[in-house]
Amino acid sequence: MSSENSGSNLKAFYIVFIAVAVIGLGAIGYSLGARALGGAAMEPVDLEGIRDDMVALRDLAVPVTSGDPDAPVTIIVFGDYYCNHCAAFSLRERPRVEEKYVATGQARLVFYDFVLDPRPVAGTFLAARAARCAQEQDRFWDYHDRLYRSQLTWGQEADKLGIFQDYGDEIGLDGAAFKACLNSDRYAEEVSANRELAQALGLGGTPMVMVGTQGGMSRRLPD
Repeated sequence: MSSENSGSNLKAFYIVFIAVAVIGLGAIGYSLGARALGGAAMEPVDLEGIRDDMVALRDLAVPVTSGDPDAPVTIIVFGDYYCNHCAAFSLRERPRVEEKYVATGQARLVFYDFVLDPRPVAGTFLAARAARCAQEQDRFWDYHDRLYRSQLTWGQEADKLGIFQDYGDEIGLDGAAFKACLNSDRYAEEVSANRELAQALGLGGTPMVMVGTQGGMSRRLPD
């Protein structure tokens, strides 16, 4: 099978998922910044045309998952940490989904970062990287929720690095390891690729929540 056909099939696989929530549309007309060479990566990196290769983009756009990888239903969420509707979904609805479907093996939850405002001053790209750094210590979801609970606080804070490090301390992360990760360019490519994937799929805002089966037939979760 040619790479062109593989890319088309992959895109079709994603598009077949049924959208069950599209709230809070946001403009995403910002260009990618240069790749950070040392220091904290604060904005998306240039992926050198990978947007045109859906297979390569899929492979680089590593999501965060929860639940049995062989579960019959997959719930895909594209979220932005400064989106208030994303916060509402993540803090109110996701725990119910986790308890009712993920914990019982009926579904797997897959989270992709979709940074709507990539400017360093916004802090959302750094927030996404920070959550990935917390994942190294198996605390992704704790940090993810901490970011959503404090949107207005860190969103208005000038020292984004400092406040994100404080959140790591609050949830009990190894401070030195977390700080080293945050003050690097680790996960910059993955988060950038997550954003590129959302744009390649034509998604216009967050949260985007999609439900599908492994066979590609879209369906809603049972009540």
